[in-house]
Amino acid sequence: MTVYLDHAATTPMRPEAIAALAGALTLVGNPSSIHSHGQEARRVLEEAREAIARALDADPVEVVLTSGGTESVNLGIKGLHGARVTADPRRTRILVPDGEHHATVDTVEWLERRGAAVERLPIDALGRIRVDQVAAALAADPGSVSLLTFLAASNEVGTIQPVEELAALARAHGVPVHVDAVAAFGHMPVPFRRWREAGVSAVSVSAHKVGGPVGSGALVHARQATV
Repeated sequence: MTVYLDHAATTPMRPEAIAALAGALTLVGNPSSIHSHGQEARRVLEEAREAIARALDADPVEVVLTSGGTESVNLGIKGLHGARVTADPRRTRILVPDGEHHATVDTVEWLERRGAAVERLPIDALGRIRVDQVAAALAADPGSVSLLTFLAASNEVGTIQPVEELAALARAHGVPVHVDAVAAFGHMPVPFRRWREAGVSAVSVSAHKVGGPVGSGALVHARQATV
């Protein structure tokens, strides 16, 4: 008999999640359709959105459903960066700490090949982001920064970052913040409303880390943030 212990990587689906998925798979209808089949599909979709919003203390309108954490991270980083560059072509700098998940690393490297200036910030021996280095990078030329992105908690060593402190630093310079909370969600509070007030623009989460199905996630973004 084998025992599965790697829940930090992915979790088995919970029985209630399996039941909910099985029930949803029997639905036929486009949620945009006005007939009864479409409206039933829309009801299920919106109830799921509301449940995610409650879990993260967000408004349902702030929840964008994605195919998982990787798409959520891509949408958050590329969306925030693209909106900033479109508004001001000088804002090409992306601030990203070392030790990030490959979803973030691959995304910023993709943007780097297309003209973004990726500035990699040091972490200490315990994986903690150097707040002083973030502050210095922001203060050096805040008008050139498109966004700051970082993990809420490390998927490798579990280090929890000072999300609100880092967000407040960025907010003071008018810089949006994307937080990858995929590894954090389910293990620590992810209070989007409070983080939003501190300066966080968008947060990524994924269902397979908390007993949900693979291939489903969300980007929760502040209504005032353009992605």
